[in-house]
Amino acid sequence: MVMPIIALRMRREVVGMANQIAVLKNASEVRLEEQFTTLQATLPGLAQTRAAAFREFSSKGLPNKRVEEFKYTDIRTFLTDIVPLAEKPSTADAHAVLGTAKAFRNVDAFRVVMINGYFIAELSDIAAVPGGVEVIPLAQALADSHPLLGKIGSLAKAGDNPLYQLNSAFMSDGAIIRIGKEVKLGKPLHVRFVSGSEALATATRLLVLVEEGAEVTLVESHEGPDGTASQMNDVVDLIVADGAVVEHVRLNAEGQDVLALSTVTARLGAHVSFSSINAVAGSKVARHQIYVAFEGSHSTAQINGTAMLSGQQHADATLVADHIAPNCDSRELFKTVIDGDAVGVFQGRINVAAEAQKTDGKMMSACVLLSDTGAMFNKPELEIFADDVQCGHGATCGTLDDDLLFYLMARGLPRPEAESLMIQAFIGEAIEVVKHDEVREELIGSVANWLKHRR
Repeated sequence: MVMPIIALRMRREVVGMANQIAVLKNASEVRLEEQFTTLQATLPGLAQTRAAAFREFSSKGLPNKRVEEFKYTDIRTFLTDIVPLAEKPSTADAHAVLGTAKAFRNVDAFRVVMINGYFIAELSDIAAVPGGVEVIPLAQALADSHPLLGKIGSLAKAGDNPLYQLNSAFMSDGAIIRIGKEVKLGKPLHVRFVSGSEALATATRLLVLVEEGAEVTLVESHEGPDGTASQMNDVVDLIVADGAVVEHVRLNAEGQDVLALSTVTARLGAHVSFSSINAVAGSKVARHQIYVAFEGSHSTAQINGTAMLSGQQHADATLVADHIAPNCDSRELFKTVIDGDAVGVFQGRINVAAEAQKTDGKMMSACVLLSDTGAMFNKPELEIFADDVQCGHGATCGTLDDDLLFYLMARGLPRPEAESLMIQAFIGEAIEVVKHDEVREELIGSVANWLKHRR
């Protein structure tokens, strides 16, 4: 009886013909293939790169729980329907959509506006940026075969990721941002991603080049209305030269029905100071992937994340930190709060190459469960080939401390307020990485807003 069962399982997965094995595609994968075939000729530039990326994606299909990196976030199950790729909105429509955006609007910053995944020059502060800073619409750069396009997708490990491959195949707009040598941008550069009320797919790409000795605070905000099942797949490629200082802040405040997929890659030179935080307060399903490569010595990175989840939300933070050069330090801290039936995921991996002696890496994931029906999956990993390192990882999961809660309530605080105070303190440890005062206060405000409206 065993052999027929094995044969049946194999039959469901693959069909063999003439010594070739073809992966059976589901309806969403078929639809993506049809969509790419239809749009391929109209997508701007990098035709060979697009074709190669989609060919790699198609050979494996949408990742599912049988793929180790997606064990807890089955994209194949979540992506049951494929919505149309967004088209560039009119100026009037873009104005109307931008009017709904709230995130970081009180922060004094240079704005770069993306509506439905498209760069809107009329609403952006391109002319206001100081000398030594360039902001080029990606669609324009693709059409003009801009020489900096050669740096897109230059981190090989990320290029093997199917979500990254999908973005590379479909990317239609975004921006190339160059911060020139020794330029110290006095105000944050705020890239506003805002979507409208129609269910659409986006595939934006930011290529951010921070040259030697430059300093920048890069802020991303992703917003959209509830009730719209849009599908976002956005990528930020950061290339940071020697001696540069980069602070990267990302807020996911998408509507409650959105599928939000995002990837950040960072190539760090020598003597770099890099910090990054991704805060999740919105979307139905979110997966944020971070790939960091220490390519120069004596660099430091602080990579943090927060997720505030309730209802049926699902949020996944996946990190790969590759220590290639010696004498580098990395710290990773992820804080998750789960209410209702929500699910949180943290997958973190620190790789230390044989040449990366004197590496100091610490990784921690902590979760607070506010309900009995929520779930948290933690999978921290280390792979070390050097012999002179200090590396460690840990993960915790539990409820609010009853003694502390009683202490606060005994001093007159109602239980909801006491819980909120404890949660803000818990999340606040991860947010403290943000040095810019106004940006940090906005993030703290997003935590307070979630606590007020958690569903």
